[in-house]
Amino acid sequence: MRKRRTNRLFAFRFGIVLAVAAMLLIMTGCNDDKKLDTGNAAPPAGNTPAAPVATEPEPIDPPAVDPPQFIAPLTGLPQDHEAARRPIAVMVNNFSAARPQSGLPNADMVWEVLAEGGITRLVAVFQSTESTSPIGPIRSNRPYLIRIGEAYHAVLAHAGASTDAYDLLQHHNKDYLDEISNAGAYFYRESFRKPPHNLYSNLEKLRAGAEKKKYAETVDIPTYPWSEAGATSGGKDATQVELHFLLKDYAVSYTYDSATKLYNRFINGKPHTDLESKAQLTATNLVVLGAKHKTYDDYGRLEVDLESGGPAILIELGKAVDCEWVRSSDGVIRLMKDGQELPFVPGRTFYHIVPLSQTFESHVKLGAPAQQ
Repeated sequence: MRKRRTNRLFAFRFGIVLAVAAMLLIMTGCNDDKKLDTGNAAPPAGNTPAAPVATEPEPIDPPAVDPPQFIAPLTGLPQDHEAARRPIAVMVNNFSAARPQSGLPNADMVWEVLAEGGITRLVAVFQSTESTSPIGPIRSNRPYLIRIGEAYHAVLAHAGASTDAYDLLQHHNKDYLDEISNAGAYFYRESFRKPPHNLYSNLEKLRAGAEKKKYAETVDIPTYPWSEAGATSGGKDATQVELHFLLKDYAVSYTYDSATKLYNRFINGKPHTDLESKAQLTATNLVVLGAKHKTYDDYGRLEVDLESGGPAILIELGKAVDCEWVRSSDGVIRLMKDGQELPFVPGRTFYHIVPLSQTFESHVKLGAPAQQ
């Protein structure tokens, strides 16, 4: 009996011990949970971590852009490289037996002016092109043609010259390549035309000749104002242009193409074309200048006053505006109106110098296409 009572007492005490142990275990777990929660509580004073330092974002490379465009000084047209080479001014024959000529579509500017006998001569100024196509037929030089070329600080290319022109070339430090007197190796003759309408060269040969003579390779090239809108929006209609120099049987005309914004050139009603490409000659800007002309010998050689200024017409984008031309301090002929120089539309420009005999206006006829 006494042994049974002892066992019961042992079991009772053992149960109490188990209960106490269980309670301690539960309390310990709660304390651990509280310790875990301290991660979200404010840290003790003196252990506050430093605030993060603001950093600049990594730089981002700018998006790729097209390479900068260079502007050709005598056309205003964009190029992927600088047009810095010295201009070459070539005296091009415009007699009927010399047409169609070669190379004129590559010229930046073309000047048309009277020579002897009422036929015009062309001064083709090449600067921005790298074409090696033939240029010609090439003919002789005159003092006023020299004046046109030297305004661009160009090397002059020609075959022969008048006495007065040779005096200027040989005694006034002009840079020139003359097939007759000093540069025959840089010209050549073609067999499909008869002399004197068969003399040609190209820019590769002419630049080689200029280098051989140690002429400057680069010069200050004049610049012009350029505007896509032009300067003739308020002018008169000029989609048809007719020019008369001297002879009644020699007429130059242009028709404006609104799709290309170019003027197509005609001589005596027929397209004036390029020999190589067969394409019709075109220009973006047309300029007509009035200048005094004087015949000074029995051969009919002319003096043309390109210094005193005079009336002018600028024709572009199907419109024309009256203005005046002046020889500026840099030697370039510029078009002025109300004290401001008129801009050209980017592209090639054809100049035409007509006499002031009768009237300047008598040499120019402007209009719109006849209604059908």
